[in-house]
Amino acid sequence: MNPSASGWIKKLLKELDTNPIWNHTDENTFYDILRESGFIYGSNVKVLKDHFDASELTEEEICKVNFLLALKYIFEENKTSDVEFIESIINFYIEINAHTTSIFSEILGEKKTASLLEKIIHKRIQIDDNLIDRSFNYFITNALLFTDILAYKAFLLTQEISEKHIQHLESAIETIVREVLNSKSKKTEYDNSLLKLVDQSIRYKSHKTLTFQEALEFINTDLETYYIMDIACMATWGDLNIDKNEKTLLLKLGEQLQLEQVRIYNSIRFIELFYKSNKDKIALLSSKNIVKTFYSNSSKMVNKLISRNSKRLQKELMESKELMVLLSKSTVRDLSDEEQKKVQTQLLDIFKSIPSLAIFMLPGGALLLPLVIKFIPKLLPSSFDDNRIEE
Repeated sequence: MNPSASGWIKKLLKELDTNPIWNHTDENTFYDILRESGFIYGSNVKVLKDHFDASELTEEEICKVNFLLALKYIFEENKTSDVEFIESIINFYIEINAHTTSIFSEILGEKKTASLLEKIIHKRIQIDDNLIDRSFNYFITNALLFTDILAYKAFLLTQEISEKHIQHLESAIETIVREVLNSKSKKTEYDNSLLKLVDQSIRYKSHKTLTFQEALEFINTDLETYYIMDIACMATWGDLNIDKNEKTLLLKLGEQLQLEQVRIYNSIRFIELFYKSNKDKIALLSSKNIVKTFYSNSSKMVNKLISRNSKRLQKELMESKELMVLLSKSTVRDLSDEEQKKVQTQLLDIFKSIPSLAIFMLPGGALLLPLVIKFIPKLLPSSFDDNRIEE
């Protein structure tokens, strides 16, 4: 399955029909599974419950899969068809964007199909088309994805929801994160960046700044309290340390959220464990130059790209019998001019069948590749047909 190609939602839902992942999963376990995957923190390191091997997926692609799986869990109680599940999510986004110009405006008039839902999820996860800005605010934008899960849960109760619901939740998050960061004896550059990024990632701006107590009043359900606690812990962990003042505030916050002490300490310990266990997979913003972050993210994408293309290239070579014969001959003798020309021509044809590799044929192609990363999802997946459903 390729979450950057058309058809991935149908393929994933088909797999869930034969291999469901949410059977007999209670809400607390569901949330902890989301947190373990990194979805709650905006740094997706694996697919929920290791449902399948995600080693060849980019972080954005893992995030897409986890987002849909989380929505599927919330919808599971309805026990209806995949078509109704897809329509339900689209109706949710229509409802919360009905009275505003949003990032979804250009597509929400389309037919309610899996294809439309793929576009919605892509836009929700990849909000900014400016690659450098996107690399910088990506992890905050996606840390707020869980607000959609919470709002969708509320939507299913009455099939109605207003922007106010999400606005209140996002405002509460912003207020509590600000309170946590302001509690530090000395704020770092990371802390200031985090505050700015949270503000930029809020979709429904409130005209009123909430007090800390007002923010807490908007947090009602168990999932909301767990989420607020973990977001607060994530904010404090930015400098790789939770000092005494921060810990005191976190303990106080947990008590005000009426969380059990074991849950509070679990949140504080888990954020440290998560970042230390996955330090090679995720990039903290603390001391990274923004351009370095961009190229670091691009490098990860290039590695995935080459890995995928190598398999495709191997398949193309195996299917090109004459080319394989000539390549075999070249190991024991020099090819004639005519044979060399045939090899060159057939390799060129193979590269043309894999557009994202063809750029390497250009002068300085390896350097140009990161600059066209945004086009790779369109260039790469269609030739793989990873999302074809076997009848």
